[in-house]
Amino acid sequence: HRQNVILLQQYYDNKVAGFAEENKTLGEVDVAFIGDSITDGWVLSDYFPDYKTANRGIGGDTTFGVEKRLQVSLYDINPRVVVMLIGGNNLDTMMENYENILISIKENLPESQVILCSLTAMGGEWARNNPKAVANNLQIKRLAEKYGFSFVDYYTPLYDENEGMKPEYRADDVHPNSTCYTVMANILRPVLEGLLAPSEGGENHG
Repeated sequence: HRQNVILLQQYYDNKVAGFAEENKTLGEVDVAFIGDSITDGWVLSDYFPDYKTANRGIGGDTTFGVEKRLQVSLYDINPRVVVMLIGGNNLDTMMENYENILISIKENLPESQVILCSLTAMGGEWARNNPKAVANNLQIKRLAEKYGFSFVDYYTPLYDENEGMKPEYRADDVHPNSTCYTVMANILRPVLEGLLAPSEGGENHG
């Protein structure tokens, strides 16, 4: 277990260093995705070719890890939209600092639109965590409303009451396969389009 913790920490540190390097040449970003392995494993350019995306997912990350790296992951690139999916690795403690993250994003990226994503359903051995995920998703949705952020629900379309996460969507019991990422992209895309559409008549009259 200790070995795992050390490896996760090394992976985290390497990823954050990589983001800092990438930031130097990244230019303007339409959508920055921040989260854990579900984001880390998402080949965003395949699903959102119309947008300049930045993948700020780190496998194994928690809400606490995200809070520590907001500057490098998000603030330094000032994305037009932030998409956050985090908490699956610390279901029991994620609500302790989830709202702190939102307050910080609101203060540091006042112009950015934010989309909060529900936790995804889990299958197999992990399915026993689904009730906790559902309870946390309700809180995420409430916080989205409180801060004027968008909320997208991945959980419901991926869930089956007998199976937990539907088998056809699983790479394993917790990680999405490409079919699942397609479903997620189709849920997210209209929300992104709404936020990134050129504003009607606002900017070009001045």
